[in-house]
Amino acid sequence: MDVGIISDIHGDLAALQTVLDRLDNFHRTEFVLCAGDLVGRGPHPDEVVRLIRERGIPTVRGNYDDAPLPLADETLGFLRGLPLDWRGTIHGRRIFMCHGKPGSYRWGLYRDHISATLLDMMLASLNADVLITGHTHVPLYMRVGRGCVINPGSLFTFQNVRATSHTYGILRLSDMSFDLYDLAEPVGERSALAI
Repeated sequence: MDVGIISDIHGDLAALQTVLDRLDNFHRTEFVLCAGDLVGRGPHPDEVVRLIRERGIPTVRGNYDDAPLPLADETLGFLRGLPLDWRGTIHGRRIFMCHGKPGSYRWGLYRDHISATLLDMMLASLNADVLITGHTHVPLYMRVGRGCVINPGSLFTFQNVRATSHTYGILRLSDMSFDLYDLAEPVGERSALAI
């Protein structure tokens, strides 16, 4: 079973529509998970939230989802109701999803901040096989004995000193592999990016 992983949409409706079309019609994923930050910066936050709600995509609350932004009441109500973390079992794999790192949506996980030992300890304490995060806008995939950590990067790109990736990913639960795709590139059989 393949799971589409998205994060940091930041109100970019066009990017969200493109990735959902790809997940449905090219990758044919059976499930989609979103690691938060639906709103902020982009031009269509209410529409992004509406589409996520209509699709029933499990989503966690990001730091921008908690910010005082001028949004429709319905949007604000939905964002305030999002959990800080999500747990689920898909095809026998235990998944823990949060926006930043477990316990904080304001601090993220970066490759140079985590070791295999630390990640094994995190997965053990979370009782999870897969840890999905967002927030950093930098893709990450790290495999260890107990499982893996995944960050698909950000769907929304913007001019900033902070890197943004315009990417999403596919988690293949059968072998715990992860493929990363750039929304700016045509999707094809050999279009997965190296992480």
